[in-house]
Amino acid sequence: MNDRILLTTKDILEKDFKIDTRGYRPQEVDKFLDIIIHDYEEYEAVISDMKKTQKEIMEENARLKQENRSLHTKLDVLSETGGESTNVSNADVLRRLSNLEKIIYGKE
Repeated sequence: MNDRILLTTKDILEKDFKIDTRGYRPQEVDKFLDIIIHDYEEYEAVISDMKKTQKEIMEENARLKQENRSLHTKLDVLSETGGESTNVSNADVLRRLSNLEKIIYGKE
């Protein structure tokens, strides 16, 4: 999954430890490894959800930026023509543009 993560859930599950006379209790080790496996599975699910959310946010951001550019273009055209060729008022375009910039750039 990632070069920085050394173990997978399968690696943990299949790990065998050598037992000597002073070794750990195998049942305790297995129980602890089961907890670690569960945590790894949860981390993988959380990361997957975050990647999905990130993709959705990036797509929405791109859409809003495109809409922002389009409104800037419309505003420029309105400024050049004096607003005669459209029914949209300059105030409406400026208000919508301001709202989009707040969404995109987080301004309040």
